[in-house]
Amino acid sequence: MIGAEALSIGIDVGGTKIAAGLLDPASGERLGERTVPTRPDRGGLSVLRECAGMAAGLAASAPGRVGSVGIGLPELVDSSGRPASGETIDWRHLDLAAQFGTLPRPALEADVRAAARAEARFGAGAGYRHWIYISIGTGISSAIVTDGVPMTGARGAALVLASGPVSVPCPDDRRIVRFTLEEFASGAAIARRWQAAGGGPTATAETAIVAAEAGDPAASDILATAATALGSAIGWLVNVADPEAVVLGGGLGIAGGLWRDALSSAIRAHIWNPAARDLPIIPAALGPAAGWIGAALVASERRAVPAGKEAPSSTLPR
Repeated sequence: MIGAEALSIGIDVGGTKIAAGLLDPASGERLGERTVPTRPDRGGLSVLRECAGMAAGLAASAPGRVGSVGIGLPELVDSSGRPASGETIDWRHLDLAAQFGTLPRPALEADVRAAARAEARFGAGAGYRHWIYISIGTGISSAIVTDGVPMTGARGAALVLASGPVSVPCPDDRRIVRFTLEEFASGAAIARRWQAAGGGPTATAETAIVAAEAGDPAASDILATAATALGSAIGWLVNVADPEAVVLGGGLGIAGGLWRDALSSAIRAHIWNPAARDLPIIPAALGPAAGWIGAALVASERRAVPAGKEAPSSTLPR
């Protein structure tokens, strides 16, 4: 029988990799971790089955102790815990619970909110009451966190920072330019821009940072322009939410050096309130594990809701 010491499995499904782990939600102790490539091109069902297999393997390492399973998905997840978009991983018409067999029914959450919850509990956001979390990786998304809880919004979509286009008028004529930040400043976008600028067909955002640090002018320009564009958006969010701190997560969020300096400077340059311009801008403390840790916490907390007040199910009709 599963008791109060029940462990929770968390799974973070990203555009590049799936990270999963076994967590003691009371202490934050990590009892096992696994990572595999996502390969989203194989389809949503194959990715879901991969997640179920990883969960089964983790559960086998702690027989009878797993009380909950949570999944962070890089999509919109509505207020009932159902996937509401399918841009990268389309699970909208799949029965999640059916793939997990005898394991607890999985609780679904947007990946950025899951990571923000982990940082609020065990990481860089633990010392703040009101702050914002920015995930910069394959995509770019955000969460506003108050008292340890990421804001969900009326429809569960309070996470979009860079996916939607912005229409910008040109100052010298009457044209309107539609610009999508994620297509210019995300990890995937920086990799594409660096490949086109001479980084080679296998170039990544990480290799662009290395090249910029070494003085490559093309790489330096790519990082500088990406940081300025992204910094303007984060600065805008600071102006809207007036947080105590900004926590940067995801692969690019925790990167340092020239990239971190350029991004931090751009954020501060776009903050309107002088009293907020020196706010802390800090890397996520849990690194790549934040997503799965947060998913495990979400599942554990939903399982703890008293009978009759259950959190929404992530299960879809067959």
